[in-house]
Amino acid sequence: MTALNRNEQKTLGNIKSTEYMKKTVDLIENFVKNHKGKNKGIAYLAVFDEVFRILNEAKTSVDTYLKKRKIKGEIRDEKQALKSIAGNSFSLALVYIFLKNKEWGNINANIFVTSRPSEVPSFDKVAIINVDGETQKPDCDLVIYSLDKDKMLKKCMILSLKTSLRERAGQTYKWKLLMEIATSDNSIKEKYHIEYNPPKIPLIAFATVNFYNEINNPQHRGMFKFFDKSFIAKNIDADFIVRMSTLPNYINENL
Repeated sequence: MTALNRNEQKTLGNIKSTEYMKKTVDLIENFVKNHKGKNKGIAYLAVFDEVFRILNEAKTSVDTYLKKRKIKGEIRDEKQALKSIAGNSFSLALVYIFLKNKEWGNINANIFVTSRPSEVPSFDKVAIINVDGETQKPDCDLVIYSLDKDKMLKKCMILSLKTSLRERAGQTYKWKLLMEIATSDNSIKEKYHIEYNPPKIPLIAFATVNFYNEINNPQHRGMFKFFDKSFIAKNIDADFIVRMSTLPNYINENL
């Protein structure tokens, strides 16, 4: 097993203590506990593909949590609050499972995950593209990155998370296209005064739980082709998107 650092241990503790995440964490741990073969390392890989089911099963608990908050006058619109929690729950569930996989040796010790890009050394230089003096940034929910022996950025992957492809799904791949333009010789870059000189070119990836079964829409399938890698947190197979359980192996090989 790999010893997590203080910040990683704190992150795990914060996720466990977040009220609306308690049921989700319980379901993750129950899956691992009851996984065939009783090998926790393998089980924590497999649970990446169960996030869709787990978030759905946790919804009743989240609904109860929101009703209590509404009674207390802490929120007005339960539906809007549920949308926010759904996105946050997806992100926090992935971070939790990521850290447990790192703890069990499935992810290299020099690879880290954060929802706070400011924690990543030199991230602004990696993420900001200048277009005629104006800045363009990617839709960035998580950053997965590796550090060299001097604790400087070695490589990174920007991961955009979506529970639904209906909203803002195209934002990340448009930034990816802009990055491709900015890092090649072409007349478009000159025409629009595009400047981008990162110390490291990031991988751009996408992950979804596909709550609304949208991934088979031809327009969405075409969108996935623009990413370096696309993941689905669901127990299915497709030729244009891979299971989330392949993430550890992918980042070990590429970061």
